Amino acid sequence: MTKTTAAAPVLGTRALNRATLGRQLLLRRSPLSATAAVEHLLGLQAQNVKPPYYALAARLDGFRPEVLSAAMETRDVVRIVTLRSTIHTHTADDALTLRPLVQAARDRELGHFRKGLTGVDLDRLAAISRELVEEEPRTMKQLRESLLTEWPDADPFALSVAARCTLPLVQVTPRGLWGRSGQVALTTAEHWLGRPAEPAPAPDATVLRYLTAFGPASVKDMQTWAGLTRLREVFDRLWPRLTVFRDENGTELFDLPDAPRPDADTPAPPRFLPEFDNLLLSHADRSRVVPADLKGRTWRGNQAYRTLLVDGFVAGLWKLEEGALTVEPFARLTRAQRDEVTAEGERMLTVMHPGEACDVRFGTVAQP
Repeated sequence: MTKTTAAAPVLGTRALNRATLGRQLLLRRSPLSATAAVEHLLGLQAQNVKPPYYALAARLDGFRPEVLSAAMETRDVVRIVTLRSTIHTHTADDALTLRPLVQAARDRELGHFRKGLTGVDLDRLAAISRELVEEEPRTMKQLRESLLTEWPDADPFALSVAARCTLPLVQVTPRGLWGRSGQVALTTAEHWLGRPAEPAPAPDATVLRYLTAFGPASVKDMQTWAGLTRLREVFDRLWPRLTVFRDENGTELFDLPDAPRPDADTPAPPRFLPEFDNLLLSHADRSRVVPADLKGRTWRGNQAYRTLLVDGFVAGLWKLEEGALTVEPFARLTRAQRDEVTAEGERMLTVMHPGEACDVRFGTVAQP
């Protein structure tokens, strides 16, 4: 720990929680448009089609799913593999800049498949793949089959991974549209958006954007979010422009001097978050939103559950089934909390499923 950090003020867990919720538009709903919110949040994780819609419903005032669908159809936002090697919904600008920024992570991912790519010229693979998907969008199966004609001895899955890692492939619509999603078909971001990729942004600019949406945060937090390494030197370079704190464990946290850091006692209304929500995946230390005794309770294997926030922290799971929104709290809620959760659930259902009859029910307390 540096001398400067040793003297830095301490931010308690609740203070960190409120600051992060504020940056994530979860303390009070924002009037931002869907596209502006996607930009502010630096994208929304989107392995599945529906999570980005529920993520924005929890964050935006007046949100309607059709608005995000319309932005996809006009190509203002797209679905593309970027951060942490996962599909994200990004603005067109971020798709063309963040993807080059995290290319080093894609190169590392590709290294795990080298054995299945023996004898494969990756530059030629990228050129062939680009020609194929820009001729017309292709499914991964179609792309694999075409590449196998060039390299019949290669591992088929490794070939498709190589195409995804070497090219910025976007999922074309109707995939990702609300209520009209189709199979995954791919083309390049440049072809879909009608303009060339931008140079990778300086890491400095992205660090500042990350802190705007996720701060205060440590270097390791930022690296976890981006799937990158060796960002310490970037934070060191930005040090004169940042404010430094410590968490209760002494970990060094950075933030923008004028960023909002609400009081730890600021009310935090209940929120229904989708699986793979940004809030739960963008820090190395997730204790600011996940209590220590609930660590691991929001996942099973590679499957994430939909989570409920009460008083700003993960407090249960939820699911939609048989005409009901079923809430499964991890501990008993007070009557006031149940009323607030019910009201928020009814609001979410009105936004996401207007005109459908759906009750809010409380299930058995979820057990480990």
